[in-house]
Amino acid sequence: MPLPTPPPATPTPEPAHDFSSPLSLPSQPPACATDAGSLCQRVYELTQTDWLSRSADELLTHLVVVVLIIVVAVVLRFAVHRAIGRLTNGAREGRVPALLRPLRDRAVRTIRDAAPLMVERRTQRAQAIGSVLRSFSTILIYGVAFVLILGEFGVNLAPIIASAGIVGVAIGFGAQNLVRDFLSGIFMMLEDQYGVGDVVDLGEATGTVEAVGLRVTTLRDIAGTVWYVRNGEVLRVGNSSQGYSVAVVDIPVGHSADVDEALEIAERAANAECAEPKIAGKVIAPPDMLGVQSVTAEGVLIRLTIKTRPGEQWAVQRAVAAEIKTQLDAEGVPAPYPFAGRPGVAGPGTPAV
Repeated sequence: MPLPTPPPATPTPEPAHDFSSPLSLPSQPPACATDAGSLCQRVYELTQTDWLSRSADELLTHLVVVVLIIVVAVVLRFAVHRAIGRLTNGAREGRVPALLRPLRDRAVRTIRDAAPLMVERRTQRAQAIGSVLRSFSTILIYGVAFVLILGEFGVNLAPIIASAGIVGVAIGFGAQNLVRDFLSGIFMMLEDQYGVGDVVDLGEATGTVEAVGLRVTTLRDIAGTVWYVRNGEVLRVGNSSQGYSVAVVDIPVGHSADVDEALEIAERAANAECAEPKIAGKVIAPPDMLGVQSVTAEGVLIRLTIKTRPGEQWAVQRAVAAEIKTQLDAEGVPAPYPFAGRPGVAGPGTPAV
């Protein structure tokens, strides 16, 4: 006999979820929300959020520490920059900046005080060194503050430091010329190899320094051409303006000339010219007659030297050479060949021998 088939079960409808209703969130407040006047209770009353209420105290603590770190970093940077500014000031008032006092100044004091461009030289040197110190202090202070803030939030700093090291190595390889220029400029500033107003020979370019930077040195040659020389490309520096300069005056005379007489006339003319007001301020020591420098087929070359102030050797050399030439002609000292003819052949103003 077949068993009776049970009637089909009627499916029970599931309750509809109202996703727009806040009832989907836990409605039970955290335990700390029962503490009257606590921060947890106030945050829960405002947000009705369980996790935010429970983390309110911890988040506030971290926020206070982060704000304190930022404030200390900003104040410390301001104080350091202000101190560096005080160390670099004073050059325009004629005083040696405190930052440059421990460093060697290659110019002699008496010459340095008389140099008209010394103020600009000191100013640029102090500003360049101060700029390096300010940049270094900013990177150091803000870098430490950034690391402290990340550590406050529990961030693992090992991957970040490793990535920064890799990026630094890549940048170092890609910009090694730029890094070399900056390092060379820093050492050049510290050692005072040259400055504004100096006449220098940098190899490919020779002229008067107009500006000195950490990356590029600007100088103008005698033809007026401005040269921009990267500091990292400077392998040697010839400075004609440090301490003192020497004017070298070479005067040629003929073979038939009385050498002793020519030396006496040249020395007397040089002393007279150095006593002139327009030249006297540029000369440090009296002329030094060296005597006969060389004997060639054209004539005899006599030489004297004069110690001058930095950069004034060429003006003194031109003035003294012109005066000696005038006096030698006035005394009838024969000129060298070809101006006075070959030896043994009569020339203008020279008797035949």
